[in-house]
Amino acid sequence: MLNDVTFGQFYPTKSFVHKLDPRMKLIALIAYIVLLFCADNFYSLLACAIVLFAAIIASRVPFGRVLKSVKAIIFILIFTSVLNLFFHGGKHLLWQWKFIKIYREGVIFAAFLILRLFLLVMGSSVLTLTTTPVALTDGIESLLTPLKWIRFPVHELALIMSIALRFIPTLIDETNRIISAQKARGADFESGNIFKRIKAIIPILIPLLISAFRRAEELGDAMDARCYSGSKNRTKYKKLKFGVRDLVTFLVFGALIAGVVLLNVYCFEICPQIYEFVIVVR
Repeated sequence: MLNDVTFGQFYPTKSFVHKLDPRMKLIALIAYIVLLFCADNFYSLLACAIVLFAAIIASRVPFGRVLKSVKAIIFILIFTSVLNLFFHGGKHLLWQWKFIKIYREGVIFAAFLILRLFLLVMGSSVLTLTTTPVALTDGIESLLTPLKWIRFPVHELALIMSIALRFIPTLIDETNRIISAQKARGADFESGNIFKRIKAIIPILIPLLISAFRRAEELGDAMDARCYSGSKNRTKYKKLKFGVRDLVTFLVFGALIAGVVLLNVYCFEICPQIYEFVIVVR
């Protein structure tokens, strides 16, 4: 399961998405997430899905690599869908057993929620797979520049986020090594009830925490040895510039925003049979 986490893992290749300005990618992701939660019918989600799959194709990242990010949250998807399936009320009863009732509206809402989370995680993975942590840091710092007027530590915040993304794969590898070492010593993480499994995790957490603190201390010493002093009198090796690719991306997401808004407003007028579904999702 840990190997399925793709956040912070950059996929090196040359593509349209890789060459985009990191600020444009961050803005596009924010707009994409907002649109996912504003969408109130399957047609709107379909428009978001089309743009997402087009971005994956343009990024030249293997679809299976992006899909791995969803495998890490399968439990959350199943848990939330089951809760909505059994506890979402409605008018059209499909199945009943004692006090358990499943309504058609609950099935629709559960499917809608799963699809929304599925697209959300995949879209976030495209950003981290096509952008290096350094580029993300520069993009976040540039977008948050207006906060410097109120003396907000923009550079330090961007650096913390970049380091956190950078060390996700490192900590995953360290966890896998600790698990392998514990299994070689006879540890069992797969059998027993839930309490025994939780107790078996303790020999993993303690070495992992010690390793994380040691790496943090080594990183701090390395930054001190290189006379790192924060954003004061600091220059950039690479200047961020918007190009033609960024303009094309901006126009595409502008069209997506307009499309989702129009589908939300006029879709049930064009197709009256889905009006009831829109009410269910809302």
